[in-house]
Amino acid sequence: MSLLLLLLLGLLTLILCVLRGRKRRAGEPPLIKGWIPFIGKALEFGHDAHTFLEEHKKKFGDIFTVRIAGKYMTFIMDPLLYPNVIKHGRQLDFHEFANKVSPGTFGYPPVISVKFPGMQEQIKRSFQLLQGDNLSTLTESMMGNLMLVFRQDHLCDGPREEGGWRSGSMYEFCNSVMFEATFLTMYGRPQAASRHGGMGVLREDFVRFDNMFPLLIAQMPIWLLGQTKAIREKLINYFLPHRMSCWSDTSQFIRMRSELLDQYDTLRDVDKAAHHFAILWASVGNTVPASFWVMYYLVSHPDALQVVRQELHDALRLAGVEFSQDRDVTLGKDQLEKLVYLESAINESLRLSSASMNIRVVQEDFSLRLDGECSVAVRKGDVIALYPQSMHMDPEIYKEPQSFRLDRFIQDGTMKTDFYKDGQKLKYYLMPFGSGSSMCPGRYFAVNEIKQFLCLLLLYFDLQLDEDQSRVSLDNSRAGLGILLPATDVRFRYRLQV
Repeated sequence: MSLLLLLLLGLLTLILCVLRGRKRRAGEPPLIKGWIPFIGKALEFGHDAHTFLEEHKKKFGDIFTVRIAGKYMTFIMDPLLYPNVIKHGRQLDFHEFANKVSPGTFGYPPVISVKFPGMQEQIKRSFQLLQGDNLSTLTESMMGNLMLVFRQDHLCDGPREEGGWRSGSMYEFCNSVMFEATFLTMYGRPQAASRHGGMGVLREDFVRFDNMFPLLIAQMPIWLLGQTKAIREKLINYFLPHRMSCWSDTSQFIRMRSELLDQYDTLRDVDKAAHHFAILWASVGNTVPASFWVMYYLVSHPDALQVVRQELHDALRLAGVEFSQDRDVTLGKDQLEKLVYLESAINESLRLSSASMNIRVVQEDFSLRLDGECSVAVRKGDVIALYPQSMHMDPEIYKEPQSFRLDRFIQDGTMKTDFYKDGQKLKYYLMPFGSGSSMCPGRYFAVNEIKQFLCLLLLYFDLQLDEDQSRVSLDNSRAGLGILLPATDVRFRYRLQV
């Protein structure tokens, strides 16, 4: 068969795919398919999701369906309509998507399976150990581990520049501290040492895996991603049961999950280790970049930094604590809750940097009612998507949305919760952690550890950005997956406060 004939047949197949593609039915939202079969609008969406969605909103309105990498995704752009999507349980499901994507990403067998009866429900119950009264123990442990890493790596004697300054890369600094402190808090430490050996290598491998995370979530076959499979296997092996059994001070959350996994004889040791590896990613994958952005925005705004620092010293004084650089600081859950300016700084940083996508899979053909006057027909297997970054950047909701404002989430000395769109109060106005059934179960612990990290920085160090650096921008390659990373790292200086 000649090359020309092969090309003609290929072109005919392409034309047939386009012609026989999905057609919009009565009652369905506007349909944007793109001209490339299967791929659809995936390339445009992946390049800059926020701009892509805003442009299509102007053209098609608040509700439209887009073909992205073989999936038909209906975007709901009006935040006033969010509650009517989030409250649907039976007809719109998140767990189907998670159970399909997570096993392939982290390397364990699907949880929803006849081989593992009841596992999904038990896993869901285990997350209660990250909330409520159990949060106090985790928070206390995290504080101690942050102090340990700071004392041994940054508060000790070492090479300094003139004036006692040290230089560093800010994201790398946040990553090294938060990764290890979180690891120690969740998984514990060797019985004969306070820290794990080879933590730097583990972190480097984790970063290499994390760089491929968007492609894995998009269900790209791992064998197409170079060394990623080998890196993942190396990371999983770190959590094999015979290794973890030698660690002490393991959190109750991880101990419970280990006991849960041991109940299933059909789970191999490597499968159990893969579950623990997935929890490591969930613990630091978004917390590290979130910590970076809060640190970056505060150091970039010295006046705001000083307000938060003063609030912190005032809180310690009211608690009867006399701060000294020679003694470790203890900040419990109750004290952290009183730091309203720090919490506002965190919320504002999350607003500026988060680009999570809230996803629900349609379980049956039905008419989705979005308010008293609006309903749309949706099809089984389609995806309903909320993209809160568009809300976070809406100038009607947030004045000058591109700017960092320390007090944006404060009103009369308490946390502000009243935000409006079209004159109506929004039920959901800040959504960095998902919503409803897809809400991050570890969000309270994540916010507490970010607070603790920032508190120690502000108590012990003077902080400055190096001069002649461009403003750090967002890396949009992870749009839809949580907190965006910085496009480039930033140089900064720090020294012990005098």
